Amino acid sequence: MRPETLVRDHTIYACVMGSRAFGLATEGSDTDRRGVFLAPTALFWRFQKPPTHVEGPAEEQFSWELERFCELALRANPNILECLHSPLVEHVDDTGRELLALRGAFLSRRAHETFTRYALGQRRKLEATVRAHGTPRWKHAMHLLRLLMSSRDLLRTGALTLDVGDEREPLLAVKRGEVPWPEVVSRMNRLAAEADEAAGRSPLPAEPDQRRVEDFLVRVRRASALQPDPYDEVVQGVVDGRGVG
Repeated sequence: MRPETLVRDHTIYACVMGSRAFGLATEGSDTDRRGVFLAPTALFWRFQKPPTHVEGPAEEQFSWELERFCELALRANPNILECLHSPLVEHVDDTGRELLALRGAFLSRRAHETFTRYALGQRRKLEATVRAHGTPRWKHAMHLLRLLMSSRDLLRTGALTLDVGDEREPLLAVKRGEVPWPEVVSRMNRLAAEADEAAGRSPLPAEPDQRRVEDFLVRVRRASALQPDPYDEVVQGVVDGRGVG
C-alpha cells in the first residue's frame, strides 16, 4: 500500500499547526498540516512494514502512524503534544476522537525536560546566528518565546494551550525585529526560570498513563485485524483488472 494511500484512506485525525494554531498567523503565513493515520493491522504481518510517518502528499503536510505518534507523545515530544491540542481540527473519526480523549494520559512532568531540551537547542541555534550575523532569525526567536510560555503554563496548570491570546502582539513585535535582542534574551531567561519553578509543584503526574494508552492501541489494532486484508483487496483488484490503488 502506497504511503499516500495510507494518509488518504486511513487518517484518523488531522489538524492545522504552526502560526495558525498558535494565533500568530499573518498575511502570507503557511498552513502546516499534521495528522495521524492507522495502518491496517494486516500490513504488519508482512516483511515490509507500513511506514512510521509519511511526508505529504500535500505541501506542508506530515503524518504519523498511530503507534509511533503515541510513542512520541508518551515521551512528551513537544511537537506531538502540541499536535494533539491544536484548536484547528480538520478531520477526526471515531478512533481519532478516542485518541483526543486520551490527551490527558500523555501529559506528565516529563514535559519539563523535553520542552526545556528542545528550547535549549533552538536557543543555541539563535545565538550562533547572532554571533555570525549580528541578529537572530526573529521569527525563530518569536516561536522560542512562545514555546517557553507554553511550557511554563503547562507545568503551572496541567493544561496545554496553543493559542497565545493576549501575547500575540508582543510576540509579533519580536518577529518584526522591534524588540532588542538583549531584551529577548532576558525574556527567555525569565520564562525558563518560571518553568523550572513551576515544575516543582506542577499538578501534572510524574509519568504518563502508558497502560491506558497501550490498552487503546491494542484495542484499535485488534479491531483493525478483523477487517479484510488490504493486500488481498489489491491482489483481487489486479485480477479483476482494476489496477493497484
